[in-house]
Amino acid sequence: MRKFAKSLLITVGVIVAIPVLAVTSTAIGNAIATQVESAQITAYGQGVEVDGKTMNVVVAGSGEETIVLLPGLGTASPGRDFHPLTDELAKEYRVIVVEPFGTGLSDATVTPRTGENITAEIHEALQQLGVTKYALMAHSIGGIYALTYSAAYPDELTAFIGIDNSVPDHAGSDEPIPTDAMVVLRTLGITRLLAAIAGDPYDGLPYDDESRRQMVMLSAKNAGAPTMVDEVEHTPGNFAAVSGEVFPADLPVLSFVSGQDTAEWVDIHEQQAASVEHGEVVVLDGPHYLHHELSAEIAQGTAAFLSALDR
Repeated sequence: MRKFAKSLLITVGVIVAIPVLAVTSTAIGNAIATQVESAQITAYGQGVEVDGKTMNVVVAGSGEETIVLLPGLGTASPGRDFHPLTDELAKEYRVIVVEPFGTGLSDATVTPRTGENITAEIHEALQQLGVTKYALMAHSIGGIYALTYSAAYPDELTAFIGIDNSVPDHAGSDEPIPTDAMVVLRTLGITRLLAAIAGDPYDGLPYDDESRRQMVMLSAKNAGAPTMVDEVEHTPGNFAAVSGEVFPADLPVLSFVSGQDTAEWVDIHEQQAASVEHGEVVVLDGPHYLHHELSAEIAQGTAAFLSALDR
């Protein structure tokens, strides 16, 4: 009986040891890979000083009108992610992609990721660039920050353009997002392992091989890092802060909306557009990241919308 018990304990010990050793290996491998990749990430854009830190921005084009692009939640490299759209828009406009703290090449920060703080930092970056009049174009949760932004700096905006932008009070927006698992999976290297198994998320999209490689490395660097985790934790509160809010009535609003979502998703965007004097909704047959596949259509629709405004 004692021999059986001893044998059982040894077997259990081996079973437990295998995943422990495996997890230890992925954690060590992740730490080594992160260190190696930090030296391989290439610079792009330019840095501006905001709150004593460096925020990265990408400026393209030389048109008389300016469009400022804001990313969605969790976009690890906005400057590179927006590249297909930036290329299209820059044919006619000056385009500025802002990489908020904790994304792209911008510094991390311990300042709480409230909508108010994020928009104030973005505004300061634009002030450093001498940009005082512009259309704000935002993807996903950038549409929530845009509401805070338009309330704080209404005289600077010429229009709001949404890329499948989030809208206040839509179903599920007030639900807390668990972040403990994000941190553990990143620390243990599981996030990197799962990403490797899933394959290249940019495969087949209009990015060259080096751009895809850089975005994968920046995802490993920024996804699950403290600044991004803090923004995720603040997301329900950031939605709540603009509950019931609309854009200023005289601010033109154009929303490109994914037709692959529900009819209710399109409807809430139409309601938002109806709340201003000049609002339009364009439904596109593409995924949430519409600019990955339909940048030309977005650029053409934007140009038609802005040129039709009575300035």
